[in-house]
Amino acid sequence: MRVYLGLGSNIERERNLCAGLDALQRLFGELHCSPVFESAPVGIRSGPFFNLVVAVECALPLAELDQRLKAIEAANGRYAEDRRGLPLDIDVLLYGEQVGEFDGLLLPRAEILRNAFVLWPLALLAPDVLHPQVQQPFAELWAQARIDQQLAPVAFAWQGRQLTPAALLAD
Repeated sequence: MRVYLGLGSNIERERNLCAGLDALQRLFGELHCSPVFESAPVGIRSGPFFNLVVAVECALPLAELDQRLKAIEAANGRYAEDRRGLPLDIDVLLYGEQVGEFDGLLLPRAEILRNAFVLWPLALLAPDVLHPQVQQPFAELWAQARIDQQLAPVAFAWQGRQLTPAALLAD
């Protein structure tokens, strides 16, 4: 099943996102990554975030997936008592076409339609995929979005691969 994950970090952003991507690659194999964006924090007082969306093929039940993601976050300092900021946040955005509450997770994640740092990368990664509730493609949802948030593409390399295309950086 195709699963979309949102990743974010606001401290040691490159190191933590790369560590998260490495862990996800070990768990799932091939990753399909969106460009990386820098965004102002939403809902917390902190420095700016780096965010991206990753698509994976996943055979894990949702509860197990959530546990594994929490373990990856924990291994990268998410739950450390002395942490300052958010080293690594990984959210399940879409789990196939599931709609509703499952194992304590509301799907699709509401942030998709509320936050530019989720919707824009998702629209670039999966432009023709339909949002399972509103039944519109993500590219169309992004084109229609009126979200007042600061967001900018940033150059970002993972495993020697540029995730953000030069054409997007030039805009």
